[in-house]
Amino acid sequence: MEEKTLNPIVKQVLELGPPLLFFVAYLRMRDETYTIGGTDYDGFIVAAGVFVPILLASIAIIWKLTGKLSRMQVFTAVMVIVFGGLTVWFNDERFFKMKTTLVYGLFAVILGIGLVQGRSYLAWVMSEFLPMTDEGWMKLTWRLAAFFAALAVANEIIWRTMSTDAWVKIETFGFPLLMFVFLWSQIMALQGHLIDVDADKTS
Repeated sequence: MEEKTLNPIVKQVLELGPPLLFFVAYLRMRDETYTIGGTDYDGFIVAAGVFVPILLASIAIIWKLTGKLSRMQVFTAVMVIVFGGLTVWFNDERFFKMKTTLVYGLFAVILGIGLVQGRSYLAWVMSEFLPMTDEGWMKLTWRLAAFFAALAVANEIIWRTMSTDAWVKIETFGFPLLMFVFLWSQIMALQGHLIDVDADKTS
């Protein structure tokens, strides 16, 4: 079966669209109270509930266009369904905020388990897209595991001590920006470990 590729712009829209739509929905709904089935829900709860089908629709489109989903996309969908559902069911925004802590924390734990075994699970997922030496993958995995752990701790501190407005902004823009800067800095720092596949083929 021929592997389908997704236009990079379409891919970015599908991946970044749902969080941005959640942000916009929250801004429009945050000061409102909605009565559904005799229960009052504040704007955050409703925005979180709306985010679930939006994200699932985005993932479904990716699957339709490419014929496959990454483990990360499947994991994200499961976490959003579970914690989005708990948020609405219990009418408690803490579940949705804790989702971020658990996602980052689980990533840190999974990478850490591999490191204890002397393996890089990160390489297993990404080596096809970023050819690198085993030493490079181990270094990146150690650093990324520590980074995910730090993000999990940071999220706990932020949602417990700061306003919902601040958390939504940091969740939507702050954490993704930190992730981009971190990964970019690591790719630059690990240049010596990158493998030139084209050079290997011609040698």
